Amino acid sequence: MTALVLVINVGSSSLKAALVDCTGANVWSFHRKRTSNESISSFLDHWVTPELDCYRKHIQLIGHRVVHGGEHFTTPTLITPDLEHALQMLIPLAPLHNKPALDGLAWAQRWGSDYPQWACFDTAFHSMLPEAARTYAIPKNLRDQGLHRYGFHGINHQHVSEYVVDHWRKKGGDASQLRLISAHLGAGASLAALKGGYCIDTTMGFTPLEGLVMETRSGSIDPGLILELIRQGFCETELSRLLQHESGLKGLSGLSGDMCEIRESALAGHPGAVLALAVFRHRLLQQLGAMAASLQGVDVLALTGGIGEHDEALRIELNESLKWWGEFETVVVPADEEGMIARLCLRQHP
Repeated sequence: MTALVLVINVGSSSLKAALVDCTGANVWSFHRKRTSNESISSFLDHWVTPELDCYRKHIQLIGHRVVHGGEHFTTPTLITPDLEHALQMLIPLAPLHNKPALDGLAWAQRWGSDYPQWACFDTAFHSMLPEAARTYAIPKNLRDQGLHRYGFHGINHQHVSEYVVDHWRKKGGDASQLRLISAHLGAGASLAALKGGYCIDTTMGFTPLEGLVMETRSGSIDPGLILELIRQGFCETELSRLLQHESGLKGLSGLSGDMCEIRESALAGHPGAVLALAVFRHRLLQQLGAMAASLQGVDVLALTGGIGEHDEALRIELNESLKWWGEFETVVVPADEEGMIARLCLRQHP
């Protein structure tokens, strides 16, 4: 058996792990939802440790997905105590993701202390955003603190980009001019406008709260609404819970954030579910239009993530609603953050 990369991908409500070989193929994979009261360490000990023991001698390194890399971490980075400290400081920027990722790292260091551990950042792929796309219209002294748009889901957007670019070349197309929108639609949702494989615009911003309507996250809202809630007495903790956990599809429907449940309830005439679908679709079409404007046209729309890959009704709706784009191709690209993390780590590992 060739050398393997163990990838640990801890999400806000689920955990994925995979063993990936040098060709990018999964030798073993795991994906399971976890409950909020279940620690990452005990979860991994119970579900993952028994599966990995027979592969120990084949593992070359361990790669971790970290959502927010902040101002400085823009490439896969070998994990050191200094890096761990820096990542602790970034937890408030992506609390649903960075803290669980560090918990996963702590488990991996205990389970496999002899293996090099690498961090791959969701923000890295967007680190070369044009200045106009990354800059908020706030005073310079605040911009100088690193308060700008970072973008997220970059690991999977990069996977989608490399996949589509490869297929475009095989068809004889000029990949350097390819205008691609990668639509990562799942519990978290974001769009990326990619020109010739490089990101020139995206919908998420300083944190993963900006942009599209998500499972329990609000997406973009008027900052004045936040000021109003503060005037009403909401504290920072309450606002965070409201915008991160109680909004989005869940807040709109009054049911849950699960798109399958919302579609079933909407067909049954549930008014909250009908509204949730309408708002989700409106914001998605609005932001797709914005990405198309940044690209000055679209050659390929790639759908990925749980909703993007499996919601056939949405695919049909998008193809109907986006006819004004003219001729473009819609493709479905299964998300593969684990494979991309392995490839990124192997590109950097000596």
